[in-house]
Amino acid sequence: MAHSHSHSHSPASDGPPRRRLAIWLAAVVAVIAAAAVVAMIVLWPDADQVPRDQNPYGAEGVSTVEGTVTKVVPFECNSGGEGPDGTVELAGDCARVTAKVPGGTGTFDLDASRYRAGIDVGDEVQLIRIEPQGQEASYEFLDFNRGVPLLGLAAIFALLVIVVARWRGLFALVGIGVTLFALTEFMLPAFLAGESPLAVAVVGSTVIMIVVLYLAHGISIRTTSALFGTLMGILLTALIGVAATGWSQLSGVGSEDDQRLIATVPDISLSAIVAGTMVIAGLGVLNDVTVTQASAVWELRAARPAARAAELFASAMRIGRDHIASSVYTLVFAYAGSAMTVLLLATAYQRGLADIATTEEIGQEIVRTLVGAIGLVLAVPITTLFAVWLAPPRSAEDPDGVDRSDPAGRHSGPQTAPPA
Repeated sequence: MAHSHSHSHSPASDGPPRRRLAIWLAAVVAVIAAAAVVAMIVLWPDADQVPRDQNPYGAEGVSTVEGTVTKVVPFECNSGGEGPDGTVELAGDCARVTAKVPGGTGTFDLDASRYRAGIDVGDEVQLIRIEPQGQEASYEFLDFNRGVPLLGLAAIFALLVIVVARWRGLFALVGIGVTLFALTEFMLPAFLAGESPLAVAVVGSTVIMIVVLYLAHGISIRTTSALFGTLMGILLTALIGVAATGWSQLSGVGSEDDQRLIATVPDISLSAIVAGTMVIAGLGVLNDVTVTQASAVWELRAARPAARAAELFASAMRIGRDHIASSVYTLVFAYAGSAMTVLLLATAYQRGLADIATTEEIGQEIVRTLVGAIGLVLAVPITTLFAVWLAPPRSAEDPDGVDRSDPAGRHSGPQTAPPA
């Protein structure tokens, strides 16, 4: 027996059909989407506008190869103290590693810190093969080959999402694909090409959210109310991000990778990139909050059809406050986890939190977290207002049979349809 599936919310969850409102909202969303797509086309860089640097592993006689470790032999290498560039070296043994590579075997050395981290026979590794013309090839360790574990985890994740969330999960995975496409094909090249990072971030985020929200949550008035709240959150985060970046004097140069990037693309504005990434960094949590608030309003309306708009807003905001608290914790924990190495090193150096918080590297993340949190907090009441405005209209009777339009609250008894 054939059946069809619709990803829109059921009529019961969205109230009685409201064709005129749906058409009006569709027109508004279409205008926003068209403007965002036009802006994306204008900002989309030509291939020759994107700066390219030579792949360090693509020079003549240099290539990367995969290998399998067959032998690990530790040896004394007098490691310890300070290296030639002033960096502290780990004291301990180094290791000479033999690996099976295409065409034979290769041998390379690991310093004490790499060896201490762990390498065993059977490990899959990536090596740099250096073979000048007329000379024997030599090898250097590049990294472990993590392709199979990463693909395995991605497959498990995708399978669980589809099994548990079904069609919604499948469409959410498609949304991830859209997000990755927008990031890699539009936003990152546009950043490198010198387009305004803030404009690129806002336009790219707008397009991503329009596609992802309707894919994952269906086409409905409820989803549209969440979209409006999300777009307002994106705009506010962008404005606050620009102000906060200038106020805190963030240059964007906080690590060796930042220095390499500005050396490769001298005309890039890393401080503007920092402001732009504040918009992107908060998208996931922002989307979560706005969808939850819109859903809360719809469920509250279904439970209390006779509730006035002010009562509906107050009830939804009580839910929103709890969500704000948990979301702020999420942002802080996410940062602490990603910056754990820096935080551990600062603790080992016995530097106080107030001291390390003002450094460029840590300061960037703190400002990014705070700006994202401010945008998130502001998006909650804004989304709630949109949702209350667009939710199904107030009914005169609650499900318990009490006619709320009667000041005395008397039972009105069974309702009969008016004569035709």
